Amino acid sequence: MMGEIVYLPGAAPGQGLNTELHFPACLAKAAQLRSGRPVPVASAWDYGKMRLFVSEGAPGSLPVLAAAGRARGRAELLISTVGPEDCVVPFLTRPKVPVLQLDSGNYLFSTSAICRYFFLLSGWEQDDLTNQWLEWEATELQPALSAALYYLVVQGKKGDDVLGSVRRALTHIDHSLRRQNCPFLAGETESLADIVLWGALYPLLQDPAYLPEELSALHSWFQTLSTQEPCQRAAETVLKQQGVLALRPYLQKQPQPSPPEGRAVTNEPEEEELATLSEEEIAMAVTAWEKGLESLPPLRPQQNPVLPVAGERNVLITSALPYVNNVPHLGNIIGCVLSADVFARYSRLRQWNTLYLCGTDEYGTATETKAMEEGLTPQEICDKYHIIHADIYRWFNISFDVFGRTTTPQQTKITQDIFQRLLARGFVLQDTVEQLRCERCARFLADRFVEGVCPFCGFEEARGDQCDKCGKLINAVELKKPQCKVCRSCPVVKSSQHLFLDLPKLEKRLEEWLGKTLPGSDWTPNARFIIRSWLRDGLKPRCITRDLKWGTPVPLEGFEDKVFYVWFDATIGYLSITANYTDQWEKWWKNPEQVDLYQFMAKDNVPFHGLVFPCSALGAEDNYTLVSHLIATEYLNYEDGKFSKSRGVGVFGDMAQDTGIPADIWRFYLLYIRPEGQDSAFSWTDMLLKNNSELLNNLGNFINRAGMFVSKFFGGYVPEMVLTPDDQRLLAHVTLELRRYHQLLEKVRIRDALRSILTISRHGNQYIQVNEPWKRIKGSEADRQRAGTVTGLAVNIAALLSVMLQPYMPTVSATIQAQLQLPPPACSILLTNFLCTLPAGHQIGTVSPLFQKLENDQIESLRQRFGGGQLEETLDLKAKMSPKPAVAETGTTAAPQQIQALMDEVTKQGNIVRELKAQKADKNQVAAEVAKLLDLKKQLAVAEGKPPEVPKGKKKK
Repeated sequence: MMGEIVYLPGAAPGQGLNTELHFPACLAKAAQLRSGRPVPVASAWDYGKMRLFVSEGAPGSLPVLAAAGRARGRAELLISTVGPEDCVVPFLTRPKVPVLQLDSGNYLFSTSAICRYFFLLSGWEQDDLTNQWLEWEATELQPALSAALYYLVVQGKKGDDVLGSVRRALTHIDHSLRRQNCPFLAGETESLADIVLWGALYPLLQDPAYLPEELSALHSWFQTLSTQEPCQRAAETVLKQQGVLALRPYLQKQPQPSPPEGRAVTNEPEEEELATLSEEEIAMAVTAWEKGLESLPPLRPQQNPVLPVAGERNVLITSALPYVNNVPHLGNIIGCVLSADVFARYSRLRQWNTLYLCGTDEYGTATETKAMEEGLTPQEICDKYHIIHADIYRWFNISFDVFGRTTTPQQTKITQDIFQRLLARGFVLQDTVEQLRCERCARFLADRFVEGVCPFCGFEEARGDQCDKCGKLINAVELKKPQCKVCRSCPVVKSSQHLFLDLPKLEKRLEEWLGKTLPGSDWTPNARFIIRSWLRDGLKPRCITRDLKWGTPVPLEGFEDKVFYVWFDATIGYLSITANYTDQWEKWWKNPEQVDLYQFMAKDNVPFHGLVFPCSALGAEDNYTLVSHLIATEYLNYEDGKFSKSRGVGVFGDMAQDTGIPADIWRFYLLYIRPEGQDSAFSWTDMLLKNNSELLNNLGNFINRAGMFVSKFFGGYVPEMVLTPDDQRLLAHVTLELRRYHQLLEKVRIRDALRSILTISRHGNQYIQVNEPWKRIKGSEADRQRAGTVTGLAVNIAALLSVMLQPYMPTVSATIQAQLQLPPPACSILLTNFLCTLPAGHQIGTVSPLFQKLENDQIESLRQRFGGGQLEETLDLKAKMSPKPAVAETGTTAAPQQIQALMDEVTKQGNIVRELKAQKADKNQVAAEVAKLLDLKKQLAVAEGKPPEVPKGKKKK
């Protein structure tokens, strides 16, 4: 007889145990059962009865209940919930739970021992790594965690006051998971260590505020365990939906924890100190470092045009073609072009043969409608907005090899050829279609220009082709309460003859291709899920023509008045854009054996790239290159809502450059919050925090200090470096993080790889802080030599960071490399080893600050400006917006162009002042430049309609 675990509420020992679990064996006979030797059934029942006593609010009950759930099916177990004051174990002087009473009458009352018992019962084999984790949990994690929980629950502390005591332990778990590159603590499968540590950490980490975002491996591990049924049921039983507050009665009875003891000073960074480095790892890192620039391979010769090369890795990268009829917002930019640009730049640093292309998607109803709104022809709209798009991407430093468009003769030729091949092979159907027609606009409505209520989930803003909420495919006529998105009138249903791609007939080919492609590929989980859901529901014929004039003509008698559906030929745009770039385009697009195709998009584009175009290409039977790695993001929202051009909500591409914030800062923040696993939101406050903490105080501070020490203490020449064992361990730690960066970017985990850069920078900051070269330079000869080693190693870390930054912040990267006068080969190649690229004697250039602080009032002004109060000032809807007047304004504001020019002057003058101060220039010279800066600030305040800023007195140290 078998049953489910039932937790008995409020039962005292020996009472209320009327619900039992019946399992086929007990621990005493477990070895016999596992060996296959026969065991009498009666014997199994006699030896298998155990009692587990747990208590609500007792943290130790969490892992034992989860472990008991894992061992179900192995023995008869009675579980009861007891009060915290009940003495279950008669020979203990204080109450104790959890307790496992064995059938022999003996007791286990250590959480780890009980969990170990259940795991052994289930056939788990002990291993040294798991035992090591259990020792660490008892000696290191528990004291720190007990303090954190006490501060949080009993003393009511928050934030870093709580997290500070346990952060090192959390970082150690995260680093260990990352180093092993395994989902669990002891390997590929869940072990006793995972359950014990999960149960200990759950009360704290179930609040996301105490699960640091940068600890991505810990986050993934914790979420994986927390979603398992035994763990969920354990949490429900112990915490009773009260969260960590359920532990208050238990924690109030515990002694107040003593403050954490101080730690010995060492060169090794805090995040990495608990990592175990082998002597071999350290030796290899030192050997690679010493080889320096000799390790770099020759640079790849520049090609024009870029074409695949046999025997090399050929990487073809596309980002989803943006609709030409609108201005892209920040979500559009991070969802496709910026993400693809990071990977393209990284690919070039790896010396892979790389072609990155994009362009504007220019056909379809969207363009016709925009042309009608603006009183222009569709072609004029395409010409106008293609320039707007190109300018925006140029400002954001997107490194396209080619940025094309779909309104070209090549697009018509290739699209019609693929269609003719599909038609000839019997993959095109004809059928009469019931379509929605707007009588007021006198046109049939494309799917994306109909909105209504989803017939499946009731979502009120479903499109005519797909519901963004439930993801299901929709025929526009199935929508409830449909509306024309242009005039908001209710369309009527009319009949029209159309052509269909016979997807059911191509389904088997698609599944065979996916079966070969998906294993080992880097398709994102959401892309895999979307394609699986389409296949699960069964493919249906897909209409590929529309009753429009603006599009690729259909080359078939009787269909002269129709064009191809924009989503049939938009993905073919990648081919035609390449064909306009080079007449040898087929070397990229009909060469699947030699080309790796990476395609970047938001998740709503997945069906067309992962299903519709592959089916078209497979049916055309012309050896087309199909997507190897489909990279789809979730959605980026704006503050608490969505981007809306009509309501003036959110930052659009042509507005970002008018904020005075450099393009690289926008790139950094968008990549930092890239919606990889779930939707994320742009936040002005968070942007300020990340700029001021991660860029200014962490990255910028380290790189500037490293360079300034070379200039100030060593006359601008990199000093001699004599590495100590601590320095050598630092080399190995940096190498490990560099390899982590490579592993992540090779898997296109762009956001997580950015964290590796910031981690190395934190290592560098701590290294400088611990060794204090500014003090040692004034000491003995040995101290001065030590200052030289620290400075030389630090400036080489800065050089490494400049190259790692190149995919993310190309302008900042180039600025650092110019300041350090990094040799050209070292700027263009990034190996997996940390090299000494600035040897002793290398002369660096002038060093100056990289980043500027963002101020609260500046950010608040931008939040108001982009929060929905913008007014359109031009008929062409290019969204040149004027800021809302601030409450404290005392006069009229100047033109935006004048304000921007003054802001640029203030920034420029501020840099001059900072550089003079850093160089300890003559005080009179500094004072003169400061006076200029104050005058410019006064002009800017007047131009913005604000009262002039009162100069602050000099702070005393």
